[in-house]
Amino acid sequence: YRVWFTRGEHLFAVTRRGPETEGVGAEAVRILLDGPTAAEGQAGVSSAIPAGTRFLGLEIIEGTATVDLSSEYESGGGSASMFARLAQVVYTLTEFETVKNVRFKLDGQPVDVFSGEGIVLEDPVGRREYSELMPPILVETPSFGGRISSPFEVSGSANVFEANVTVRLLDENGKELVSRFTTATCGTGCRGRFSIEIPYQSPVDQPGTLVAQDDDADGDGKPGFEVRIP
Repeated sequence: YRVWFTRGEHLFAVTRRGPETEGVGAEAVRILLDGPTAAEGQAGVSSAIPAGTRFLGLEIIEGTATVDLSSEYESGGGSASMFARLAQVVYTLTEFETVKNVRFKLDGQPVDVFSGEGIVLEDPVGRREYSELMPPILVETPSFGGRISSPFEVSGSANVFEANVTVRLLDENGKELVSRFTTATCGTGCRGRFSIEIPYQSPVDQPGTLVAQDDDADGDGKPGFEVRIP
């Protein structure tokens, strides 16, 4: 299962194992409500969904998923938190080909206006409504905490200056083992796909960190954005 949390100001996807079931959408939401693991939390992964939020039901009809959650889902937080928690559910459910957009219920009642922030949800919402929460570089594989061997594939999407993405692999001491450069299919205002095979040499099994970053567009010697995947 691929579920979406937050890391900093952006959405962040993780991979989970769960039971094989016909109700994969419902299972994905349950996993999402369980929140990040302790290791993910230490790496800055969090969830805008309030603790205690319960899954009450899911119905999918003609591409629209109607998810029913308990009223805790709209408690606390400001507008940024509200948009993030909506986006987490929308992105998690739209991982499945049968779901294009999402409607929300709270305690069985349809939601037209969400929370005290007055977010209008009269119509189904999809990924487009929350695209500004996507990070400039999203690494889809390898996954957080995954195991790799040489060579391995790094893939994802990016919306960065001139579509340039640099991928670096660091060992447990932060020493760079390899660095490779690739370009996404679109950039500088549009999101494109990227994929690159990375060979490397390591004398022993060890923890490592994958770093994906864009160009030094500002000329200050630092990338404009980078994401680190333990």
